[in-house]
Amino acid sequence: MRMETRNSGLPQHGETFPARRGRLLCILLVIAASAFGSLSVRAADGRDEAAIRENVRQMETGWNTKSGAAFAKPFAADADYVVINGLHLRGLGAITQGHQQIFDTIYKNSTLSLSVKQIRMLRPDVAVVHVNATNKTQQGAQMQEAKAIITLVMTKEKGDWKIVAFQNTQVVG
Repeated sequence: MRMETRNSGLPQHGETFPARRGRLLCILLVIAASAFGSLSVRAADGRDEAAIRENVRQMETGWNTKSGAAFAKPFAADADYVVINGLHLRGLGAITQGHQQIFDTIYKNSTLSLSVKQIRMLRPDVAVVHVNATNKTQQGAQMQEAKAIITLVMTKEKGDWKIVAFQNTQVVG
């Protein structure tokens, strides 16, 4: 019976120095990649996650009460907002006014449901948040339903989480 021995990092019979160095370099790269990979995504602590979820709830409440100001409350003053049709709104005023206009017209009879799908902490003060959205709109006798996934970038400034970027993408099918 032949016993196998594990490679201990010591030179093996017939192994050249460049081969050993290459093997050690590979091991170090795997260790470094593992360490840095675990640093790139952090879990939100309980308070941060609650504040982020509250911002999403605030948008939903603002939509369902048809208040542009309430909907826009969690946005930063210089936020970017890309509408489902590709229109790019810039700044809190444009987000507030644009939503009030649609609440008074085409989405007057709509209900929005938002559900946080994922919170990914890029840094302790920066999060990417994915949200599932369902908008139900009464059009005469018919109820129309549209689904979307929203991607938010939120930053924590002076202890408060604000939405700095919003991308709304329609889910077809």
